[in-house]
Amino acid sequence: MNTDPQGTLCNFLRFASVSAQPQHASDTRACAEWLSAILSDIGLEATLHETPGYPVVLGKTRRDPTKRTVLIYGHYDVQPAEPFHLWTTPPFEPTLRDGRIYARGATDNKGQILAHILGVADALSRGDLPVNVIFLIEGEEEVGSGNLAAFLETHRDALACDAIAISDTGMAADGFPTLCYSLRGIAAMEVRVFGPSHDLHSGVFGGAVANPATAAARLIASLHHADGRVAIPGFYDAVQPMAPWERLAAAESPLRDEHIATQAGVIELFGEPGFSSVERIGARPTAEINGIGGGYQGAGSKTVLPAEAFFKLTFRLVANQTPGNILDLAVAHLESQCPVGIRLEIERGHGGEPFFCDPQSPDGLAAQRALHEVFGRPPALLREGGSIPILKTFETILGCSPILIGLASPDCRAHAPDENFPVANFHSGIALNQALLRELAGTAKA
Repeated sequence: MNTDPQGTLCNFLRFASVSAQPQHASDTRACAEWLSAILSDIGLEATLHETPGYPVVLGKTRRDPTKRTVLIYGHYDVQPAEPFHLWTTPPFEPTLRDGRIYARGATDNKGQILAHILGVADALSRGDLPVNVIFLIEGEEEVGSGNLAAFLETHRDALACDAIAISDTGMAADGFPTLCYSLRGIAAMEVRVFGPSHDLHSGVFGGAVANPATAAARLIASLHHADGRVAIPGFYDAVQPMAPWERLAAAESPLRDEHIATQAGVIELFGEPGFSSVERIGARPTAEINGIGGGYQGAGSKTVLPAEAFFKLTFRLVANQTPGNILDLAVAHLESQCPVGIRLEIERGHGGEPFFCDPQSPDGLAAQRALHEVFGRPPALLREGGSIPILKTFETILGCSPILIGLASPDCRAHAPDENFPVANFHSGIALNQALLRELAGTAKA
């Protein structure tokens, strides 16, 4: 293996392992094979396990029954890099600028998972690994981890562990240690809105036939009250209030509303009243329009009444909400609001359960001590707004609540052009892996 950590990371980043795009199937498989070779080179028993999609890469130390076993999860697939013209340098040609490595996947998730691999590699080279380690690195996280649950079920005994560590979340502020104890779930749907059998002359038929584009706009508007609260009946029924300690943690977080506004590039924030934006992002559910279309899109005007329109939406969910129930409520609401003369076709999309764990559990406290040791200050406790749907599956099948110790800087631009990973975070991640494994080794074995 290349003994230069940054060089190894750059080699990893050169693979265009875009799981969503069939033209990158060979790149994605080649990345899995490279990763398996890296795990083998550092002294692990490495295997490539086929799935109906992309392979799962496993790397395991020889199991010592007197030690705790820690499973470290990550993914080698990345988001599509488009639009290419917005990248300062090509997305699969890693470039170092101002102390950061720029490339697709630099933060999400290649830099973070490689930091763990190199931390274990260094400990193994010194014969100083205090726990058994299993690396489980999949190639389909960015497309919903559709084959991972079946893999976990099939290999449940081989993957038996006492703790699960994941670095695929963010820091509350640049260089500030952060333990994420909650992630929102997700439920997606697409709504197609139909009216006449074909596009109509808007002068001849306007005023006599319902316009699907107008109907789509009215349906979208019906999803929220003017103050930002979701207007779907029953939407908040299962939502639990934030505990006092959570509101205190949010208030003390180095992530401030003004930082969120700066990162988003907006002049003013907006959202559900009664909560800071830090609280809204992590602890409150949402309904968001992700795409909308219908009618003529070309230059100039074309006076048609379109035959159809569409919109795509996702709901971010918090603890105790379930994707199926929320989609049921949304469908019932949209159908109740559907104007006369309009027909809806609603396609339910992917979903994932929200995740919540206790940061004061023995393993949570071990993670906090490791973060404090490496970064020199107590970590922020954060509820993050994104979703990792497979977390609940890990919890259900393997019986462990994952520990989320993110290394992503707030301005890492994950999923966007110019994604980047600070070199300092990469090296801190290597040290954090070793501190975490030492701390977890001292927690009582189940």
